[in-house]
Amino acid sequence: MLCLFFQLLYDRVSRVQNSVADLLYLQQEEVNMAYRITILCENSVGPISGTLGEHGFAALIEGEGETLLFDTGQGATLLHNAQRLGKDLCRVAKVALSHGHFDHTGGLRPLLETCGPKVVYGHPALFARRYRVKDTGESIPIGIPHTEESLRALGASFDLSDLSREIAPAIFFTGEVPRQSSFEHGDSGLFCDEKGCAVDTIPDDQSLVLKTPKGLVLLLGCCHAGIINTIDHARRMCGVEEIYAVIGGTHLGFCSQEQLERTVQELGKYRIKKLAPSHCTGFAAMARLAREFPKELHPAQVGYMLEV
Repeated sequence: MLCLFFQLLYDRVSRVQNSVADLLYLQQEEVNMAYRITILCENSVGPISGTLGEHGFAALIEGEGETLLFDTGQGATLLHNAQRLGKDLCRVAKVALSHGHFDHTGGLRPLLETCGPKVVYGHPALFARRYRVKDTGESIPIGIPHTEESLRALGASFDLSDLSREIAPAIFFTGEVPRQSSFEHGDSGLFCDEKGCAVDTIPDDQSLVLKTPKGLVLLLGCCHAGIINTIDHARRMCGVEEIYAVIGGTHLGFCSQEQLERTVQELGKYRIKKLAPSHCTGFAAMARLAREFPKELHPAQVGYMLEV
C-alpha cells in the first residue's frame, strides 16, 4: 500500500512538472514569436483537410496586439479556409490590398459582409479599369469586381497612397516600387482598355515588409514590379540588408525565360533563408527555383505558416 501511495505521488508530481515545463515552453515560444503568417487563399492546398484552393492570394499576419489581412483572394475560399484553419477574421482591423486585380480583392466584399467595417490600405489606382487581352483579341476584365461605393457602404474605410508607410508596428507597405532592374519587364498581356492599346504597368503593385530580429520578411501579392526591384526597394526603405523570408506571388509564371533565369541568378545574392513562392509563380518557375534553392524553398500553399 505504501509503495502504491508513493507511486501515485510520484506520477502526480511528474504530471505537474511536465505541465509547468509545457507552459514555460509555450510562453517562451510566444515571447520569441513576433509574427505568425498564415496563407488563407492560394491556387493549391496543403495537408490540412477541408481547405480549398482558388486562383488568388491572401495571407493573415498575426502580431502582438495586431491582426492584419494582406489581400483577400477571389472571394470563394477566404472565409471557408479561415474557419478550417481556426482563424477569426473578425479580429482583423486592417486589410492591405497589393493591387487592383480580382484575384486579390474579390474577397473584400464577403469579408465586410461577415466581419464588419475594416480600414483598407491600397494605392490610388486600386479601382482603375484592368483587362487581359488575348492574342485572339478576346478581352477579359480582371480589375476589382466591386465598386468603391458599394464597399464603402459595407464599412470599408479606404486609406489610399502611393507612398511607402508603416501601417502597423514594424509592418510597412512599400508604396510604388521603382522599376530599376534592366530585365524585369513583367506581363505583356495586361492593358487599361478593352482593345489592348494602353499597356497596364500595374503602378499600384505594392508589397508588405515586416521588420523582424531575423531580418526582413516580404509578403508579395503578384509582384508585378518584379521581385528583385521589390527586394531592393524594401532594403532601402527599411535600412536593413538581411532578407529572412520572401512569401507569395512572384509572377514568374507569366514572364520570359530570360527574366526567370536572371531573377534566379540575382536571388542567390541575397542569401534568403526561406523562399516561399506561390500563386502566379507557376509550376515551371517553381521547379526552377526548387532546383536552385532546394533547402530554402517552401511552396506557400493554403495552410502554410511561418513564425518569426
